[in-house]
Amino acid sequence: MNSIEIRELTKQYGTHRAVDGLTFDVLPGRVTGFLGPDGAGKSTTMRLLLGLDRPTSGTATLGGLRYLDLPDPLHRVGALLDAQSAHGGRTARDHLCFLAAAGRVPVRRVDEVLEQAGIASVARRRIKSFSLGMRQRLGIAAALLGDPGVLLLDEPTNGLDPEGIIWIRELMRALAAEGRTVLVSSHLMSETAALADHLVVLGQGRLLADTSMEEFIDARSTPRVRLRTSEPIRLRAALARDGFEMVGADGGRWTVDGIQAEQLGGLAAREGIPVLELSDERASLEQAYLDLTADHAQFAATH
Repeated sequence: MNSIEIRELTKQYGTHRAVDGLTFDVLPGRVTGFLGPDGAGKSTTMRLLLGLDRPTSGTATLGGLRYLDLPDPLHRVGALLDAQSAHGGRTARDHLCFLAAAGRVPVRRVDEVLEQAGIASVARRRIKSFSLGMRQRLGIAAALLGDPGVLLLDEPTNGLDPEGIIWIRELMRALAAEGRTVLVSSHLMSETAALADHLVVLGQGRLLADTSMEEFIDARSTPRVRLRTSEPIRLRAALARDGFEMVGADGGRWTVDGIQAEQLGGLAAREGIPVLELSDERASLEQAYLDLTADHAQFAATH
C-alpha cells in the first residue's frame, strides 16, 4: 500500500510538455533518489502526485489511489516541497498543531516530531525568526506528523549544517528500513550517493534511468584497477600476456584498464606476485549523472 505508481504521466503547459509519458514505481524499503537537471520535471511530478496539479494524461497514484481519493492523506503521505511556505507569524508548535487538527492527528505527535527534528527547544519561537536550516527541520517535522508510509522530500538538506545533513541521511535510511517509501529529490550528488539505494533520473520530462545506484554507476564506468606491488616488472609482464597494460600512476601506484580487482588479484596470486594495495576505481555518481544527462539539460552555461 506504500508504493508510488506513475503510469504514462504527462503534463502540458501550453506548448511546453513538462512531463512526458513517465512510467516508473517507487517501492517501499529503500531510499529512491529523484534526479534530473533544472526543468527536468521532478517538481511537476511531485505536484501531480500530491494532487496540487492535474495531469494532462496518465496517472500518479499511491497504493493504487490518487492522493485526492485517500481517506486519510496525512497518515499516508508526508511531503516537503517548500520549507518557506510556513506562516512566519506562527510559532513552530502552533504551525504543527494547525496541521495536526486539519489532518486528525493527535496533538501528542506535535511534540514527538518537534523532538525528532531537533527543534523542540525553539518550538515556541515565531517561524520568521528561524534560519533556513531551522525552517527545513520544521518542514521535515510537518512531513513526519501523520507517521506516513510514504515520504516525498524536495531538497531536504537545503540550508542544513553538516550535523543536520548527517541527521537527515540517517533518518531517511531508518524510515526506509521500517518499510516506508522514501523519494528524495536533490541536486547534491554527494548527498544522494550517501543516501539513496535506487535512482530515478529525468531529462526534459522523460525517464532516463530507473535502476539501483550500483547498476547506474557501473553502467557508466570503465573497469579500472589501482594497485601497488613490490614486483611491477613481473606483474606487468603477466598482465601483458593476457592483453592488459599496466600504467604508472602517482605515489608508486599503477593502474590497469579493462580489468576488475578480483580478476587481477587472482592473476597475481597464480603468478606468486605480491600485491600491496588493490582497489577498483569507479565513476562517482556525479560523473555518471553528468554523462547521462549532458544532452538533456535545459539550462547550460556556455564557455
